[in-house]
Amino acid sequence: MTHFDLIVVGAGILGTSHALQAARLGKKVLVLEKDNFPTSATVRNFGQVVPSGLSGRWHRYGQRSVQLYKEIQAEFDISVRANGSVYVASDEQEWQLAHEAEELFRDKAYPTQLLSAEETLARHPYLKPSYVKGSLFFPDDVSVEPDRLVHRLIQYIQQKYGVTYLPNTAVLDCQPTAEGVEVVTARREKYYGQHVVVCNGSEFRLLFPDLFASSGLVVSKLQMLQTSPLPNVTLAGNILTGLTIRRYESFEECPSFARITTPHQYEELKKWGIHLLFKQAMDGSIIIGDSHEYATADRTDELGFDVKEHINELILREAERIVEFPVIKIARAWAGYYAQHPDEILEREVAPGLHIITGIGGKGMTSSLGYAEEKVKEWF
Repeated sequence: MTHFDLIVVGAGILGTSHALQAARLGKKVLVLEKDNFPTSATVRNFGQVVPSGLSGRWHRYGQRSVQLYKEIQAEFDISVRANGSVYVASDEQEWQLAHEAEELFRDKAYPTQLLSAEETLARHPYLKPSYVKGSLFFPDDVSVEPDRLVHRLIQYIQQKYGVTYLPNTAVLDCQPTAEGVEVVTARREKYYGQHVVVCNGSEFRLLFPDLFASSGLVVSKLQMLQTSPLPNVTLAGNILTGLTIRRYESFEECPSFARITTPHQYEELKKWGIHLLFKQAMDGSIIIGDSHEYATADRTDELGFDVKEHINELILREAERIVEFPVIKIARAWAGYYAQHPDEILEREVAPGLHIITGIGGKGMTSSLGYAEEKVKEWF
């Protein structure tokens, strides 16, 4: 059969989330992925699912996503671990923001707890006492394995809902017809969908070049590192630091955020968009990062494919200021790229039933399931 209720172009977390939500409504779904498996932003991140870092509707989508992740994990292992997140303040400004954020999240009914320096170090003994002013703990945040989650989720929607998944299937054209939207692949196969949603990052320039040129998309390049397995170190959940408190949008809502200043030791880090996160993978290794360099989507090549050693050195130098364990035991380093948009996400209806949804930025792993649930219910 070549007719579907929903065809998804792109099997990253955003596309797979739309497929899942349509399948949960009993719709017939096809997912087309140009590569052997998803290889872009979805698998090149920390695997931190943190509604605590988001504000507005994205926080709400993140809360719903966490609920769905946990429900799926209860019946099918997609690598979800419910260990929470802690944001560690290192100075008075960050500690003040933590206090204000605790009050804001209490109003949002998202559980959180302020921890003194002593309480923080008791829970996280690998932190250096000289760094810790206090922390803000979010028990409902979760961790996932970025190189495993989407693959397991694709298996889940195939097995539970009968979703058709075709990897190594590049899409050449999407056009509205009397039968819905016609999708043509590189093998000249044709599929028809009542709705087609294109969720393939900045790659939609190949399908809709004029729209792409005027889209306003920006691509961010991130550098991350991963240690060798550290069998004597156990991180209790996601570890986010003072630089993250100074960066994440949830803290921008705090009354004193506009008045914070940049300490001298942060100036070079801020230049490269560096904020320190630590997340332990299931094999005991620890992912550390990250940095941010930006280019408009039509100039992405200027970001380069190299990993800048200077940025990695800055990341590791700051990491050594924060933690006791040996961050120099680096097994690998990589750059990830994700598309983002000034309007929070790029949503375009090219024709009736033909949608482009991309540019979700760093919110994808946390909020895609909740966001897609709302969009799919609109369509059907």
